[in-house]
Amino acid sequence: QLQASGGGLAQAGGSLRLSCAASELAFSSVTVGWFRQAPGKESSFVAAINRSGGGTGYADSVRGRFTISRGAAKNTMYLQMNNLKPEDTGVYYCAARLGGLYTTQSGGWRYWGQGTLVTVSS
Repeated sequence: QLQASGGGLAQAGGSLRLSCAASELAFSSVTVGWFRQAPGKESSFVAAINRSGGGTGYADSVRGRFTISRGAAKNTMYLQMNNLKPEDTGVYYCAARLGGLYTTQSGGWRYWGQGTLVTVSS
């Protein structure tokens, strides 16, 4: 039900924008977010935005560099990633959960996209 896109190769200091589109799921009724999984590591929370779009949360490692937003198009959201670092490399997954609050625990998210690979070279 979720489709992530926009991954690719970037140099350190560069930018990428990830997109997530939903089918059969109304973004207006769920909190949406991003997780990532670096090679050989467990997945970790990146960012989330609540149903209204008025509340956001970020991992400390990306705060100030990444921005999550809801798109003008229905059922879309974005993750703008600036000043990328090699440690941002990983597969990025968009996720959604019912309710108006987010959790940094992946087990608390019900809907998942297939992931998009981001590779940042130094």
